[in-house]
Amino acid sequence: MIVLGIETSCDETAAAIVTDGRDIRANKVLSQLAEHAPYGGVVPEIAARSHLDHIDRLVREAMDEARVGFDALDGIAVTGGPGLIGGVIVGVLTAKTLAQVAGKPLCNVNHLEAHALTCRLSDDVAFPYLLLLATGGHTQLVAVEGVGRYRVMGTTIDDAIGEAFDKTAKLLGLPYPGGPAVERAAKAGDPARHDLPRPMLGKPGCDFSFSGLKTAVAITVERLGHAPDVQEAADIAASFQAAVTDAVARRTRNAIEVFSALHPRARRLVVAGGVAANMALRTSLETLAASQGFTLTAPPLALCSDNAAMVAWAGVERLRLGLTDPLDFRARPRWPLGEVIGA
Repeated sequence: MIVLGIETSCDETAAAIVTDGRDIRANKVLSQLAEHAPYGGVVPEIAARSHLDHIDRLVREAMDEARVGFDALDGIAVTGGPGLIGGVIVGVLTAKTLAQVAGKPLCNVNHLEAHALTCRLSDDVAFPYLLLLATGGHTQLVAVEGVGRYRVMGTTIDDAIGEAFDKTAKLLGLPYPGGPAVERAAKAGDPARHDLPRPMLGKPGCDFSFSGLKTAVAITVERLGHAPDVQEAADIAASFQAAVTDAVARRTRNAIEVFSALHPRARRLVVAGGVAANMALRTSLETLAASQGFTLTAPPLALCSDNAAMVAWAGVERLRLGLTDPLDFRARPRWPLGEVIGA
């Protein structure tokens, strides 16, 4: 089975060719960082126009690299949401047109489901497993029990973890994107320099909260009385990162307890999404997993950030089960993972 994947939900324009043998034959990703950096974040209108300018070329390049024509495809998969609606529409209309002209089955893929299933592309992880999904706009703990079978155990009640990193970077005068910038700065900082709060400390359940931590960072910067210099920014970044990793580990520990009660024999913890590229977070989760008798799996860094290979793979998973979509499905700016329908 050979599937074309298309991803345009945020600020990466991407196209990929993936087979059911877990062979990524092409994975083209065009970043828009330079276009959005002057604004300190993603501008939806700029993102949509950039997708429109580049998606056709990237699809052609992916197919040329994979050396396949439309006749060889078994299906086309596209991110139908959630995401910035203008960008999602660009990808959806492209995929619908190609599916109609080529006469190929179409899969409307939830962006979060694509992240959730990436570990099965990279590491052939068996169901069920516990997933920490950490992206710019979403932070969730999910029991992944099958394609279209997602039990959301915890989510953020305010900011997502990626948003917290971006806002912290802006407060510290660090460049966009904030996640990698904070991680780089933290390497030269003292994580014990500032006693920042651990959100939801001692509270039961698996939900997250990062708004208070972001506010604590803002207060710390304000108390300096001036823009932080390089070392001051590094110390605050390190303290913030330590607070985040500690808070995430505590909430994930709670989720492991719930997950273990549901699936006593399953011992796999997966971290996915762009924030999963943070090595301090990965190290913390590795320690936690080992202490609980679990194994941590994290996809390669290239498959953590938004890409089309994960979308194509989600298409493979859904096509295997006979799950396809009509041409009249709508792009969705919001699409909770719990609403994804499986077999």
